[in-house]
Amino acid sequence: MTLVTQAVIFAAQAHDGALRKGSETPYIVHPMEVVSIAATLTDDPQVLAAAALHDVLEDCDVEYETLCQQFGQRVANLVRAESQIRGGNPCQSWGVRKRDAVRRLAGGCRATKIIAIADKLSNMRAISRDYAREGETVFLRFHQQDKRMHAWYYRSCAAQMEGELGLTQAFCELTMLIDRVFGGVPSLEPEEGGQTACAG
Repeated sequence: MTLVTQAVIFAAQAHDGALRKGSETPYIVHPMEVVSIAATLTDDPQVLAAAALHDVLEDCDVEYETLCQQFGQRVANLVRAESQIRGGNPCQSWGVRKRDAVRRLAGGCRATKIIAIADKLSNMRAISRDYAREGETVFLRFHQQDKRMHAWYYRSCAAQMEGELGLTQAFCELTMLIDRVFGGVPSLEPEEGGQTACAG
């Protein structure tokens, strides 16, 4: 069994029963799409395995040490680089978590940015589809409901990935979708070190 197949099975088991936010879509569809997008940018099996596993530390009862044991330290480190801090009220901590994610992305290697762009593109595809159908109410499903802050986050992530991946089809699609959903919306950056209160 290949490393990628092992990672896909592990991710499917870890996310079993979970649904995509605001939908009835099984959550595992998202990691599978992330793997598919990442595969257009690399054939490195460790990067593709990490793409499949990219949310298991953040969203599932999985420890870093478990990933090291089963998939090796490089895969575990790539997953950890894509994982946001856990704990506390996710609504109040939104700004802290997203600022940290942008900083980690800024210092990341090409492999981490491949996983990140695949993740963000998958998310933006879903947001764009739902936005076309539901309009502004799509943002009510998130912990942070201020569209301006989502605009800041996705634009900031894209800016950190442009130097490494700016000429790729994935980056072009990502920026097109960001413009489609957030065009004309000003970016609102969360305060440094502060908690970002939001409804819900």
